[in-house]
This record gives sequence, structure tokens and C-alpha cells, in this order.
Amino acid sequence: MMKMLENKVALVTGAGQGVGQGIAFALAAEGAKVAVAGRTLRKLEETCEQIRRNGGTAVAIQCDILRQEEIDACVARAVDEFGGIQILVNNAQIVPTGRILDVSDDDFLIGINSGPLATVRLMRACYPYLKGDGNIVNLASSAAARWDASGYGHYAATKEAIRALSRGAACEWAEHGIRVNVIAPHALSPSLEGWVNANPQEAQAFFNTIPMRRVGECEADIGRAVAMMVSDNMRYLNGATVPLDGGQAYWG
Repeated sequence: MMKMLENKVALVTGAGQGVGQGIAFALAAEGAKVAVAGRTLRKLEETCEQIRRNGGTAVAIQCDILRQEEIDACVARAVDEFGGIQILVNNAQIVPTGRILDVSDDDFLIGINSGPLATVRLMRACYPYLKGDGNIVNLASSAAARWDASGYGHYAATKEAIRALSRGAACEWAEHGIRVNVIAPHALSPSLEGWVNANPQEAQAFFNTIPMRRVGECEADIGRAVAMMVSDNMRYLNGATVPLDGGQAYWG
């Protein structure tokens, strides 16, 4: 039986751990060849080894998304390895957190450069290969939908910029056979897991705000949803933000 993403090539940034890794695992499980991109080669190789042990195909590509030349080289390498790109997942970002008076301009700019700017650069670089049968999934956050946004203003701003750019690309590129959607996930990444372990009472209070009373698993809950979104099973989904957060945020 043919898998959902057989003969597809995916490029996933920030795939050395956490959500990006979970997405890479899920895409590979559905038959996609995966270019695993990120800053730390050792982590990328570990992701690839796991994919290969499970019968999939993957290549590790070291890439700093803050640098245009490295983005271009990353896309070229993925195309050289696998002959094209049909799926792009923009997961990597350095997020600025803190209160309005505390976040420096430099930290905010890193959030912008690694978030909306890097997202646009990767979409542009992949565009020629995505035409005709392409899917892009970008990452946003429910931080913009929090009832109390204290400490999340800069973070939410970068993620809302990604949502706006994704919507623009979805409308502009649909006629070229490219779908663009966004996910806003809660997932048990290494950073969140560390926070949970260090702050068990606060973490439990956080879980209690999620109707499903748990944070999603990187592969089973987030990765598999992305695999479905980029498959032909959801071929009419375009320009949407899909909250994968157990029902926590009310997007309106």
C-alpha cells in the first residue's frame, strides 16, 4: 500500500530536536525523503539515523537560517540529493521572550531575522521547486491569542508576522500549485520538558488550561498532523492556521 507522501521530498528546518524532529520523523514514516536542516550537525545526524533505522531516507544539512547564503546552499543541497523539493516546513526560530521594557532591540531583531525574514527567504528559495505540487507549513504560536500577553509581546509579534506572510503567499501562490498553511502547536520539546521538570506546580496549572490536559507529542500529535496537511488528503486546505494545542487557545 502506497504511503501518503511516497516520492515526495521534504525540507524541515530545526529538525535536530523537538517539534522539527517530530515532524521529520512523521514525514519520513509516510514515505517522504527528508532533508533535515539545522545548526548542530550532531543532532541532525541523530535524527537521520533514527529515520534510517525505521526504513526511511534522510540527509543532514547544516544551516544557519540567519544567513541568506546558507539558506541558498541548504536548498541547493536538498535538491542535489533528492532531485527536488515538494514540502517545506519552517520550524527553526530563535524566539524573543520577556516584558516590553526588558527585551533589547538586538534580541527582537534576532527574533525577526530568524522568524519572519528567514521564513520568507526559505519560501523564496524553495519556490521554483514547489511550483505545481508544493506545500509549505510555517510555525506560529498561540502567544498572540493569550488573554494575558504579558511577557509575550515580542514573541507574538514575530509569529504573527509569519502568519501574515503565510496568508499572503497562500493567496499569491495557489495558482502555481503551492499550498501554504500554518500550525500553532503545543509540544513536549526538550526546552518545555526542562521547564516542566523545573516547575512542576506551575506546569500542572498550565496543563489545566488545556482541555485535553496534556501537551502534544512532537511526532504523534504534531508531526502526524503536518503529514496529513501536506498530503492530498487535505488538498483544499490553504491559507489556514491550524492550532495543535489540545483546544487551549480561542482564536476567534
